[in-house]
Amino acid sequence: MAAAAVDSAMEVVPALAEEAAPEAAGLSCLVNLPGEVLEYILCSGSLTAADIGRVSSTCRRLRELCQSSGKVWKEQFRVRWPSLMKHYSPTDYVNWLEEYKVRQKAGLEARKIVASFSKRFFSEHVPCNGFSDIENLEGPEIFFEDELVCILNMEGRKALTWKYYAKKILYYLRQQKILNNLKAFLQQPDDYESYLEGAVYIDQYCNPLSDISLKDIQAQIDNIVELVCKTLRGMNSRHPSLAFKAGESSMIMEIELQSQVLDAMNYVLYDQLKFKGNRMDYYNALNLYMHQVLIRRTGIPISMSLLYLTIARQLGVPLEPVNFPSHFLLRWCQGAEGATLDIFDYIYIDAFGKGKQLTVKECEYLIGQHVTAALYGVVNVKKVLQRMVGNLLSLGKREGIDQSYQLLRDSLDLYLAMYPDQVQLLLLQARLYFHLGIWPEKSFCLVLKVLDILQHIQTLDPGQHGAVGYLVQHTLEHIERKKEEVGVEVKLRSHEKHRDVCYSIGLIMKHKRYGYNCVIYGWDPTCMMGHEWIRNMNVHSLPHGHHQPFYNVLVEDGSCRYAAQENLEYNVEPQEISHPDVGRYFSEFTGTHYIPNAELEIRYPEDLESVYETVQNIYSAKKEDIE
Repeated sequence: MAAAAVDSAMEVVPALAEEAAPEAAGLSCLVNLPGEVLEYILCSGSLTAADIGRVSSTCRRLRELCQSSGKVWKEQFRVRWPSLMKHYSPTDYVNWLEEYKVRQKAGLEARKIVASFSKRFFSEHVPCNGFSDIENLEGPEIFFEDELVCILNMEGRKALTWKYYAKKILYYLRQQKILNNLKAFLQQPDDYESYLEGAVYIDQYCNPLSDISLKDIQAQIDNIVELVCKTLRGMNSRHPSLAFKAGESSMIMEIELQSQVLDAMNYVLYDQLKFKGNRMDYYNALNLYMHQVLIRRTGIPISMSLLYLTIARQLGVPLEPVNFPSHFLLRWCQGAEGATLDIFDYIYIDAFGKGKQLTVKECEYLIGQHVTAALYGVVNVKKVLQRMVGNLLSLGKREGIDQSYQLLRDSLDLYLAMYPDQVQLLLLQARLYFHLGIWPEKSFCLVLKVLDILQHIQTLDPGQHGAVGYLVQHTLEHIERKKEEVGVEVKLRSHEKHRDVCYSIGLIMKHKRYGYNCVIYGWDPTCMMGHEWIRNMNVHSLPHGHHQPFYNVLVEDGSCRYAAQENLEYNVEPQEISHPDVGRYFSEFTGTHYIPNAELEIRYPEDLESVYETVQNIYSAKKEDIE
């Protein structure tokens, strides 16, 4: 009977929501139900927020059930934005109706800003002050981030431009927050030794779109500690480390007991869990990200050492980090407490080499050179992070395919957050901004990021006058060019000078010589590159030389290239091109070709129709071949 009453009431609610008046049919049937049943119906998921609003206006009983802080509006909020619920404590008083309104407003504002980015920044990188609109928005930042994540998670191959700019905005928002946290962390006293926390900030900053938290990484390390304790229990059931509680910082002083911990650690890490140093792919940034070290169970000396150090300290072994040249190490004191110690009173541990314990002489053999005693000394958190970021900086400089130099930009940001007066890195950052064309939106304004950097360098080191002057000159020249720029160049396929252009933007092509797949996002009736480029690329050796159409293409390996028409052919088995800039130019992938977004279509207004004709002709020919 109760189930029948609920089913009957479920049929009444939609009608009641439509009528929105006390005289609506079935009202008496509904309001006479027990409160728990009514609440169950209103939280069933079949009603929208608008429905709840109308239902709550019909009578006092329903209005009380739909109170703003009650379960009904909480369920509406949870169903609409489930990922946000982790930010609320079960014990907090929350006005869920108000939260719903604020979140909805934030979503609309976020979408409005995302929609504006393509028009504002299509022709250049998003400039330094391009995110000022987001910074000035009112409301909780987590609501804006959640809406951006919703855009990124939109299904299918549509809304590519929205996803492209939503990703950039989310990247910026999270990096700013992480950088502020890192700067606060760096203000801690020198004896604050949370090496893992600092390493996680670096990981988060370089991977802001990944769900990385110190809590989750610590939980994974705690699981490893549990395995070590299990092994240790088999070795010594009365070992004092087994009595340690989570979060305790007690240390064991007996060397023999410390040795038992390290033996158990080596067994669990290297034999049971198969952690190892990554010798095969050493120069990979993933080796420096702690969440990736735990997932892939491999890393380089410094990341493996931080993992080893964290586990050892949780189990009472006071290992210390050693900034040894070319190979980061840990040291383990063998001397008596309070005694005067030198470098020979320590054993040095190579976490990269499966926890091997080394003497001073063996450390020198490891790197093939003699070093001074000072290099065996312990270093603080800031020096450890400097070494990690320095490694990332070196990898960033080696980037070839990634034309955005994202790793180099991120590592420069991190290094300068720790050491803001490093002249050479400031110069490198200025050159990088200049190379990438990352300018403020109003480029005639002299308060530019590049000029700010250059002025700071000049103050720090007047000896850099020549390099600074060169960059200032070119920055000002850029501003003058921006002033002189005219409107958008429109290329019509029907124009006589474009008669030889065979392919259209959006087509999936294949390079005849190199075999790579790509998508066309621009074309010129003849090669528009300079003489030096033409000579270096040996364009004159082509049958048609530079007097033929050339195409701007996004390549599947992440690069952007400029290819001659005679070297391209239509890919009869088109597939989606995995390139970070696809969304900058295209709004959708149809399965056979890409559809240009509004900004690209303005520049090539006749290409879309040509794409349809090309695809239709090719598939018609393909069908005839099959028949």
